[in-house]
Amino acid sequence: MQKFSIGSLSIPDSSAPLIIAGPCLIENRAMAVKTAEELQRISREEGVGFIFKGSYRKANRTSGSSFSGIGDVEALEILDEIRTTYRMPVVTDVHETRDVALASRYVDVLQIPAFLCRQTELLVAAGESGLAVNIKKGQFMAPEDMALAAAKVTGTGNQRVMLTERGSSFGYHNLVVDFRGLAKMAESGYPVIYDATHSLQLPGAGNGVSGGERQYMMPLARAAVAAGVNGLFFEVHPDPLHALSDAATQVALDEFGTIVKQLLHLYRCVQSLHSL
Repeated sequence: MQKFSIGSLSIPDSSAPLIIAGPCLIENRAMAVKTAEELQRISREEGVGFIFKGSYRKANRTSGSSFSGIGDVEALEILDEIRTTYRMPVVTDVHETRDVALASRYVDVLQIPAFLCRQTELLVAAGESGLAVNIKKGQFMAPEDMALAAAKVTGTGNQRVMLTERGSSFGYHNLVVDFRGLAKMAESGYPVIYDATHSLQLPGAGNGVSGGERQYMMPLARAAVAAGVNGLFFEVHPDPLHALSDAATQVALDEFGTIVKQLLHLYRCVQSLHSL
């Protein structure tokens, strides 16, 4: 397994999973800071490291009229404030090669959205940034083929790559998670993350927005930990029902500490089995 660090975080870590968490989209400073403060509290209490997640702009909304951001630089400056104030690495999405140079000035990790995981020029540009790169598996991609996406990044000399499972298309407006895929992606030698919230989406099923089945988050997250993932990804919001994107699947911030505690305990049980 490829090993590397992001700030003070070691990836992978046998004592705790990497957790990527934060709002789908930076809606305003107050919401982002409130989320970061709670993540910092959970981190200290549970002894687990976080990467703060927040998109500075959404380029793939279901409807052209959907909210897509507060402005690139304003949102990126909020992310930069969070990593500086809370000493927490931050990750954001990039959608075009021209996004890479701008976003790289403010964050620690660049994320390649699932729909763009085959975009060679984008992957190469992300690799050339020198930052760690998290590649989400396309809903249309075979898990073993993600090694080819990763190779586009590592071909630049950048070995800090993670692969994230977020479900596969299953007919219209539905996703399923094939847990064999987690093991297949791990065979590539890259750390594997499970996206516990996007996997619950019902794409385009909400009359112009994506629906979702948040009630299945914990069963699938527990299954992913039992399957041996190196980390977990959650979109977290102080008021999910009124979130401006992914309202159907974001996790309530005040419930997140309990979720982390349960999954951390399970992760350590799984790791202990490896030593038997």
